[in-house]
Amino acid sequence: MPRPAASCRQAVLRRLLRPCCRLARAFAVTLSLAIATVQPAASNAAGNWAWPVEPPYRILRPFIAPATPYSAGHRGIDVAASSARVFAPSAGVVHFTGVVVDRPVLSIRHSGGLLSSYEPVIALVAQGQSVARGDLIGEVIPGHCSVPCIHFGVRRDGAYVSPLNYLGGIPRSILLPTR
Repeated sequence: MPRPAASCRQAVLRRLLRPCCRLARAFAVTLSLAIATVQPAASNAAGNWAWPVEPPYRILRPFIAPATPYSAGHRGIDVAASSARVFAPSAGVVHFTGVVVDRPVLSIRHSGGLLSSYEPVIALVAQGQSVARGDLIGEVIPGHCSVPCIHFGVRRDGAYVSPLNYLGGIPRSILLPTR
């Protein structure tokens, strides 16, 4: 029995878009690796967030957005930690401190619907405590990467976004004339 026309169109669109999605994902990974050692930004859209670790800022694994909320991806960045100290990137209130699966996790609720999280980090702050940008909030423990590092994630209104959006690590898009 022949397929309905709408079903055929959807199948054709899926076949055409699949290589584009792969290309976009490869471009995102390439761009992230190209800026793997990032310079601190003077300001950014989220109110000048600071890096949660001390310099140098070396990204070991970039943010890779999942295609759907339940798809594979890397919902944050892994940042090398030159010391065990972890700092609040922006003012907020400690939302969660505890163990998730087998790792200690710390989360801070910020203004604008933002929630930042850090793992594996032993919290030096308590749930409900207010923190300011640059406050010492925890200590890195080994186990996430082959070198000391933290996984730094950011959610905006519940959806994962790249922390580089708030650290100034993503270059601004510039539209160029076609001629």
